Amino acid sequence: MNQSMLTHPNLFTVEGMAGVVFLILIFVTLTGGFIACTSRRVVRAIAGLIVCFVGVAGLYFFLNSPFVSMMQLLIYVGAIAVAISFAVMLAAPEEKKKLGPTGPLEGPLAFGSAALLAGGFSVLVLKTKWPAMAKTNDGSIKEIGIRLLTEHSMVFELISIVLLIAILGALVLARRED
Repeated sequence: MNQSMLTHPNLFTVEGMAGVVFLILIFVTLTGGFIACTSRRVVRAIAGLIVCFVGVAGLYFFLNSPFVSMMQLLIYVGAIAVAISFAVMLAAPEEKKKLGPTGPLEGPLAFGSAALLAGGFSVLVLKTKWPAMAKTNDGSIKEIGIRLLTEHSMVFELISIVLLIAILGALVLARRED
């Protein structure tokens, strides 16, 4: 192989197509997040959230973690987004509130801050040398279980405590009489 093929991957090679797939997944994730954040209707925001979650699951799969990808699809897309959808459908409709006028600098200031942040990240990404990472594990359930219960056991216990507190909070809110 000559040196020019190593420095500039062709679109029709495996590396080039992997880059295109990665960019598509990033685009899907960012588009879903943008829809979720900017939509005025709750149902559209939930749909954007689901698209964002599917994009994140694709990124997990692309980064050699099929188990985490499937858990992302099952838990976030399958459970959380559906639960939010049912909550919206079962909630009583609210009266429409009139929005007051926004300040003249609110939109341009937010856009300028976001553009500055995106520009800084773009420069950082383009100037950094990204070495190829060696494959550390196979992403299997067995490997995740071993690491979760040995190296990361404290995090596993903290997550269970946070989930217990969330369940107790939901019970308190459900029993509260308005």
